[in-house]
Amino acid sequence: MSETVNLPALGDSVTEGTITRWLKNVGDHVEIDEPLLEVSTDKVDTEIPSPVAGVLEEIFAAEDDTIDVGAPLATVGDGSGASSSDAPAEPASEKTAESAAPAPATEAESEPEPEPETEAQAESEPEPEAEAQAEPEPQPAESATPASADESAADSPTESEDAAPDASAAPSTKPAEPASASSPSEPIDVTGNAGYVTPLVRRLANQHDVDLSTVKGTGVGGRVRKEDVLDAADRAGAQAAEPKAHAAVSDLRGTSQPMTRLRKVAAEQAVSSRQTTAQVTTVIEVDATSIADLIERVQDAFTTKTGKALDFVPFFAKAATQALQAHPIINATVDGDQIVYPGAENLGVAVDTDRGLLSPVIKNAADLDVAGLASAIDDLAERTRSNGLKPDELSGGTFTIASSEARGALLETPIVFLPQSASLSSGTLTKRVAVVDAGGVDAFAIRSMVYLSLSYDQRIIDSTDASRFLDSVRHSLENDDFEGQLGL
Repeated sequence: MSETVNLPALGDSVTEGTITRWLKNVGDHVEIDEPLLEVSTDKVDTEIPSPVAGVLEEIFAAEDDTIDVGAPLATVGDGSGASSSDAPAEPASEKTAESAAPAPATEAESEPEPEPETEAQAESEPEPEAEAQAEPEPQPAESATPASADESAADSPTESEDAAPDASAAPSTKPAEPASASSPSEPIDVTGNAGYVTPLVRRLANQHDVDLSTVKGTGVGGRVRKEDVLDAADRAGAQAAEPKAHAAVSDLRGTSQPMTRLRKVAAEQAVSSRQTTAQVTTVIEVDATSIADLIERVQDAFTTKTGKALDFVPFFAKAATQALQAHPIINATVDGDQIVYPGAENLGVAVDTDRGLLSPVIKNAADLDVAGLASAIDDLAERTRSNGLKPDELSGGTFTIASSEARGALLETPIVFLPQSASLSSGTLTKRVAVVDAGGVDAFAIRSMVYLSLSYDQRIIDSTDASRFLDSVRHSLENDDFEGQLGL
């Protein structure tokens, strides 16, 4: 019995999705909740899991096809409906079918299902007639299988970052076997405690030279996620960092690539926002020494309790949401000739991903303390990088913050995306000499300083409004007692 897998609802405002990549081929065995394919919408890229365990029997939509929510994607069953004539979405399978098509009719065609050639074998034997003469006696499919596998492994380079091998090359006369550690449908470099690893994570590990057997997964059941690989790559890079005469040369030099769907949508929104609004930026400097000292003092206790490191961003977010409540014009939107003041502070937080900068939204952010904001930011950042967001979590923001602390930039001028009217960016905290008041006398001291940049739509926000808002943020960061909001 087969079950149809349909494109699920990906959010209230999402009506269609574009298939970017199939992670499984026809004939592959899949487990419940194991990813089948990747889908891109105008808000988020995500993986579609299999609702049942079984064999992928048929694929209804190819890569780059755009289909409506609820439309059928594939069928998963016991394998009785899968056959080598089904065309999976992988380009490699198309090449295999083309290379096998011109083979002349031989006595072997009377066999139920001869072993198809791999792409590497087809390229190494361009003369079908010579092959027929060299092998007058057809070989049974069962005895030919090991030799074919050996030749394919010897002639083809290992492609650990690609999806599972083409399932259409499997004889339909053999029953589908469940995937195991040695099955070609499983990631070939998963060892140790890595568990099941998605092709996206495996490809990322290969790109960063990360041994998955050494990575401790933080996902459900110890599953290794993108963030785990990136953390491991960062640690390895820090340990191996040495002065080099020349920077590494990117493989992208001299190439061209099509924009992803998300990049095209972001580009259109950026241009539309700049053409529609009158954006300007105001910058202030903040003495964040008290926060830097607090983070250093409570870091161990906070990490022990939450399992996460504490940084400047949740303090920055808390100060911003408090200031938005006092200066609602910064949180307002333009609707024709009306200024609309939302009843909540829905805070977008910019997250750097391998697909670009995305801004998931914390709804009612002003209701959270620093510990709650830290937890919400960590959760959203992790799910954004691992394609675990719901599309609606990327919409509904009334104000956005971004931090360049991890990238080391001192100052940024963020762009405001409609319908929002303002966006706030913080630079990296740097220790430098500053003039301080020492009992009524000016003195030099080493302080942790940070720049805050507010970009805003001057159609409704004046520079005086921006300055008052930034002054409220600065006063909060320099004077508020945040320790009681850490839950320690």
